[in-house]
Amino acid sequence: MSAVLSETASAAAVRRAARPYCLDSSAGHLLRRSHQRYQSLFGESASGLGLTGPQFAALLRLAEVGRATQNQLGRLAAMDSATVQGVVRRLTARGLVRIGTDPLDRRLRVLSITEAGLALLAAAQEAGRRANDTLMAPLTAAERAQLLALLARLSGG
Repeated sequence: MSAVLSETASAAAVRRAARPYCLDSSAGHLLRRSHQRYQSLFGESASGLGLTGPQFAALLRLAEVGRATQNQLGRLAAMDSATVQGVVRRLTARGLVRIGTDPLDRRLRVLSITEAGLALLAAAQEAGRRANDTLMAPLTAAERAQLLALLARLSGG
């Protein structure tokens, strides 16, 4: 009988020592929920523009750098190769991105944003600002700055 009690006491001690995983205090879960909320807010703010978050990021990065290969654009916008390929295909089909060749290495396909892309980007940037402002509204200016700094650290930036 004492062996059974000893075994039960050991199991109980292990259960007490192990902290249960709480989803509501998980950074990953909270980041995912915050991201979902931002995506929803961006979708509402950008309704009628026909841009997804990744497409917006790609246009914004292209406008910032001027020209980039598809691989470079993927790195700049934090997209894997399959995602950036689909994004570029859709943006090109809509006439928002142009594919050209590098004058120094004609084997390289180089992307640039078109005038139509720049015009759409101006409206999309305003939608992004509204979505960010709404998302961050519960925070003070200092908390917003702190959150952005912490997120940059967590994302390796």
